[in-house]
Amino acid sequence: MKSTTSRAKPAAKARIAESKLDALSAPARAEEPADEPKVSAGRISRHVPTGKSPPADDQDPHALQGARDNMLEVAIGREVRAFRNKLGITASDLARAADLSLGMLSKIENGVTSASLTTLQRLSKALGVPVTSLFRRFEERRDAVFVSAGQGLLIERRGTRAGHQYQLLGHTGGLSGSVIVEPYVITLTEESDVFPLFQHSGHELIYVLEGEVVYRHADKLYPMKPGDSLFFDADAPHGPEELVKLPIRFLSVISYSRELP
Repeated sequence: MKSTTSRAKPAAKARIAESKLDALSAPARAEEPADEPKVSAGRISRHVPTGKSPPADDQDPHALQGARDNMLEVAIGREVRAFRNKLGITASDLARAADLSLGMLSKIENGVTSASLTTLQRLSKALGVPVTSLFRRFEERRDAVFVSAGQGLLIERRGTRAGHQYQLLGHTGGLSGSVIVEPYVITLTEESDVFPLFQHSGHELIYVLEGEVVYRHADKLYPMKPGDSLFFDADAPHGPEELVKLPIRFLSVISYSRELP
C-alpha cells in the first residue's frame, strides 16, 4: 500500500500544476483581440489598426478626396499642382520655396486641408502668380447639357437625306473654349446607293449601338457591329461604305479646335 500511495502523489502534483498553468494562461488568451471581419464601404475587410492606411488597392485613384464637402480646397489644390507642373518643379522644391513642410503641401494639393491666407500668399509668391489665381477653378462656371431620350436637336448636315438622321446631344466649348466637342446619335434607316464622305479638322469617335455597317476611313474599310468603336483623324475622308443590317444607329463624337479670328 505504501508503494502505491507514493507513486500516486507525483501524478496528483502534475495535475495540480497543469491546472495552475491553465488558469494563468486563460486570461491572456481572453485579452487577445478577435480578428473579426468588419464591413466598410460596402465590402467586408479585416480590422485595420488605428493609424494605418488601408491597402492601396482599395483606394480609387480617380476619386477626389473631400470633393463634396471641400470643393474650394480641392479647386485650390488642383490650381497649385497645375502651376507647379507648369513651372516644372517638384513638390519638394515648392515646399522649400514657400517655407512649408512637404506633408502640408501634399495635403493642400490633394484638397484635404484648408490652407490659411498666409500660406496661400506664400505659395502664390513661390509660384509667381497672384493669390487670386488660386481661386480661378473654383469661380469658373462648369456647364452641363442634359437631353431627354429622343429630344436631341435634329441637324441638317451635308449629305443628309431621307432615312439619314443626325441628332445633336450637346455642345461644349462656349465662347471662350479652345476645343469644341459635338456628340451626335446618327440613325440610318433606309438603303442608299450613294454615301456621303465627310472630311473636317479634329478627331472623331464612332460607337455602334445597333445594326451593322462597313465604315470607311481613308483607304481602309472597317466592318462594324454593336459594341465596336472607331477613333480616327477626321481630316481623312470617312463615312459609311456599306449598310449591312438596317436600322443602323451609332454614337459619333467630334472634337476640333476653335478657329481664332
